[in-house]
Amino acid sequence: MTAIDEALQNAEALLGTEVGVSNWITVDQTMIDRFADVTHDTQWIHVDPERAAAETPFGGTIAHGFLSLSLASRFAYDCFPMLPGQVMGINYGFNKLRFLSPVRAGSRLRGRFVLAAVTKRNARELLRENTLTIEIEGQETPALVAQWLGMAVFE
Repeated sequence: MTAIDEALQNAEALLGTEVGVSNWITVDQTMIDRFADVTHDTQWIHVDPERAAAETPFGGTIAHGFLSLSLASRFAYDCFPMLPGQVMGINYGFNKLRFLSPVRAGSRLRGRFVLAAVTKRNARELLRENTLTIEIEGQETPALVAQWLGMAVFE
C-alpha cells in the first residue's frame, strides 16, 4: 500500500471525529497593532483602545476577523504533523467561513478541528476538509467557524 493510500484509509476512519485541538494563543494589543500595520487596516476599533472603550460595546479594542483566521495556520501546526511520505501541506482555501464573535484584546484563542471529508485527488494529493472552530477562552460563542481545505502532497 502506498503512503497516500494508507493516509487516505486512516483519514476515512476518522471522518466526523475531532482530530485535533491546538494550544492557546493570546491575542494582545501588540499583535493587533502589528496586524493592522501589515494589512493597512487601522480602523480605530482595532488600534485605539481609549476610543474603543468609550464608543463600542466591546469595552476596548477587538482583533480583526482576518487576524483570528490567520492564526488557523498556527493551530494546524499544533494538530497536524506531517504524514509518512508527505512532503508538504498547502492551504487550499475555504468552502465556508463565518465570524461569530468579536475577539477582545487580551483574549486567548485555540483551534478545534473535526475531519469532515477526505479525497484522493491524484497519486500525490490528498484533500482534507476540516471544520475549524476558533474558540475564545471563557466564551460559549466561538470567534469563527470555517470549512477549511488542506492539501497533503506526497512524494
